[in-house]
Amino acid sequence: MNALTTDQLPVVVIGAGPIGLAAAAHLVERGIEPLVLEAGPAAGSAVRGWSHVRLFSTWGELIDPAGEKLLAPTGWVRPDSSTYPTGGDWAERYLQPLADVLGDKVRYGAAVTGVARAGRDRIVDSGRDEQPFTVHIQSAEEGEERIAARAVIDASGTWTVPSPMGADGLPALGEKKAADRITYRVPDLGDPAVRARYAGKRTAVIGSGASAFTALALLADLAKDDDGTHAVWILRRGISDNTYGGGEADQLPARGALGLRAKAAGEAGQASAVTGFRTQAVERDGDRLVLVGEDGRRLAPVDEVIVLTGLRPDLSFLSEVRLGLDERLQAPTALAPLIDPNVHSCGTVYPHGVNELSHPEQGIYLVGMKSYGRAPTFLAMTGYEQVRSITAALAGDREAAERVELTLPESGVCGGAGLFDDPENAEESDGGCCAAPTTLQIGVGAPTATSGGC
Repeated sequence: MNALTTDQLPVVVIGAGPIGLAAAAHLVERGIEPLVLEAGPAAGSAVRGWSHVRLFSTWGELIDPAGEKLLAPTGWVRPDSSTYPTGGDWAERYLQPLADVLGDKVRYGAAVTGVARAGRDRIVDSGRDEQPFTVHIQSAEEGEERIAARAVIDASGTWTVPSPMGADGLPALGEKKAADRITYRVPDLGDPAVRARYAGKRTAVIGSGASAFTALALLADLAKDDDGTHAVWILRRGISDNTYGGGEADQLPARGALGLRAKAAGEAGQASAVTGFRTQAVERDGDRLVLVGEDGRRLAPVDEVIVLTGLRPDLSFLSEVRLGLDERLQAPTALAPLIDPNVHSCGTVYPHGVNELSHPEQGIYLVGMKSYGRAPTFLAMTGYEQVRSITAALAGDREAAERVELTLPESGVCGGAGLFDDPENAEESDGGCCAAPTTLQIGVGAPTATSGGC
């Protein structure tokens, strides 16, 4: 079995999203057999869940080099590097073609329900590191399965576990019972049925990040066609100078434009803000909902609630492996200080690799959005660098694994998505918070600081 572990067993990659497929491409490049397990019916199933939303990042920042190498012989045409795709574009024009090239190395409809060491629960020390992993799968075609793996790369993301509206991180009292009037996604108002749900309605938007900005801007556009449409923006903190981002000074034009559109919605009366409100309960008022704060405030009734308070990793199927996770962020212990949103903006997160992503359990790695736990500042290029480093380590090339080199805007491209429909917003400008792309070369095991922050 030991020989199989090192030489013949595949590396199981959980999730056929951007980072999972990049991991598979890098493994192929290294001559290591990958097996990608995707719970959904197609590549990028989570990305397709927000297919209507446009990213901040350009195509040039969303294509992994190893993935592009696999695609090149097929006649695949690289999209214009300077343009901004929607989630649907990303899935259809890059992720699915890459999965198709990987062929039977990608399995769909395969939900991972558990990962463990063969014959060892998390308590047992004896012979642990010599045992392969067993990956437990539930699929519609095969039912329950067990797959042996030499290593596991978990790129399953955080999309399936949105955070609730309760300010304490748990569902507010009555939140579950009001589920028919609550969504945890940015609504696709291009869908007539979804549009009808919000048209002429009073909708509460809870959250302070890019997704909340996106929802506010979409509802503001809807209000232009239907005067009865109004958004109530609920923030747990107050409104300050940086609430709306960098605006015109933001050198990520898509993000700056998005913040300005959200701000304009308030100035036009299409949205109103409630600050310092921490939701404790949701109560029914006929067909409407009343939000109750920890301070006893009761807001005017709303018809719908859009909760965009972040995402968190699903760690339930990893309960039998030994992970080293930060107690606050649920990110790998060595990575957490680099991404802590209490300290760092997107621009001060160092490039990182296998050293920061290793756990007490050898051979298992959390990558991509999942590696960031509850931190919101993830960048696709960061994930691509993560899996490049990890696959180099799995191939025994420790020098390459520890030589972290990454090209990215100095201030980073923050995670999340935005609206970028106005061509004039794409023009480059000088100065401001977010500088033009600069190559940041990080020496072996020696991260250096970036300049500036978002």
